[in-house]
Amino acid sequence: MENNFCGIMFVIMATVYTNQSSNVAKTYLLMGLFLVVIVGLGYFISAYYGNPGLLYIAIIFSVVMNIASFWWSDKIVLAMSKAKPAKREEYFDLYTVTENLSITAGLPMPRVYVIDDPAPNAFATGRNKEHAVVCTTTGLLQKLDRQELEGVIAHELSHIGNRDILLMSAVVVLVGFVSIISDMFLRASFFGGNRDNDRGSVGNVLAIIGIIFIVLSPIIATLIKMAISRRREYLADSSGVLLTRYPEGLAKALEKISSYNMPMKVASNATAHLFISNPMPVKKNISGESISNLFNTHPPIAERIKLLREMI
Repeated sequence: MENNFCGIMFVIMATVYTNQSSNVAKTYLLMGLFLVVIVGLGYFISAYYGNPGLLYIAIIFSVVMNIASFWWSDKIVLAMSKAKPAKREEYFDLYTVTENLSITAGLPMPRVYVIDDPAPNAFATGRNKEHAVVCTTTGLLQKLDRQELEGVIAHELSHIGNRDILLMSAVVVLVGFVSIISDMFLRASFFGGNRDNDRGSVGNVLAIIGIIFIVLSPIIATLIKMAISRRREYLADSSGVLLTRYPEGLAKALEKISSYNMPMKVASNATAHLFISNPMPVKKNISGESISNLFNTHPPIAERIKLLREMI
């Protein structure tokens, strides 16, 4: 059994190091896609209003937002989550657990933040391992013992080591602003803007395209989050076990996290994919099973716990 476990850990470690370059490539791909989408929106809106200047504004905007998503996505996420720095004296266990596991993982000590919220949850963010943040809720610290907390922090440090964090944080900024721009256009097309009759059928077609785009944008955003979230959570669970050598710690932590059925006060669809567990309420059917699993940003916790306990 011990040899099998070591074999599994070796395979996981190899996957982790391979995944670093993959996540960097995905981040640049996302930024390139964002640039294309915003420029496309700018062209579409400039044609609709007959104002070529709007296209140049869109190009400048897309470049600025790409820069912002790289350099300040962590600050934006922390502000949206109303997170505050965790002082060592006040949150001694959180600070020392993070410090010890960072040394074990060979990572720089990340900044540590806390969200004042009774819902147990945690996430990591930042543009790289030198500028990383680990954030937990006060509810998590109250409900977990030290071994369980180690499991959660090891999971979040794995996101940092795997370089998931930039990709995860950039999605919040880039996808969010695409939706905002689309929504602004839809509102303007209905309540104002150029309504000259000489636009004719072309204007009507553009208006229809705009409506289709705004309807599809939240679905596209969900699919993008799904694509980067589900496999990422499984990998972080597994590679986190490399640090603690105690799968049961994270398994018990996930059980406690999933047993809390109230949403976070500061939860939003924009940041939900960042957390170790979905902070938004999950719709269930009469038998108590979750529905619309296809659009969940997280894999089922029961499946994650099962896989962790198979490592014991």
